[in-house]
Amino acid sequence: MNLLFQSGDHVRGLITRLTLGIVILPHGLQLMFGWFGGYGFTGSMNYFTGTVGLPWVVGFLVILFQFLGALLLIAGVAARPIALATIFLFIGMIVTAHLDYGFFMNWDGSQKGEGFEYHLLVIGLALLLLLEGAGKYSIDYILSKKYQPRK
Repeated sequence: MNLLFQSGDHVRGLITRLTLGIVILPHGLQLMFGWFGGYGFTGSMNYFTGTVGLPWVVGFLVILFQFLGALLLIAGVAARPIALATIFLFIGMIVTAHLDYGFFMNWDGSQKGEGFEYHLLVIGLALLLLLEGAGKYSIDYILSKKYQPRK
């Protein structure tokens, strides 16, 4: 239990997880509810299973993770496991959808898809969370204090 929630008395985790959670959450809201110009749950599932060719359970987990995982990061709940899942998720995104378009994002609309520079930033932030934990102002920090081994 301690390994899952372990977090130090620092604000680095707060800054990292808020940045990561706030950046990922709008994408999760696009996937889950169709907000911000997204396709909603059904449209996103159709894209993941039909266009990308992912198994339905993987598509479902991508949607759920980007929505619920971002909320949990913002609250500082299970930041390390979510960070690890984020790393795998974004590596998967690079390999399945972005590698062919190179490094740079498609700022000027001159290519058919987006590069993977954004994904590398997310992976870097997730690595920081994996190493540092959620920080002082998190549910993980409260739980790590509660479940400290007795001396």
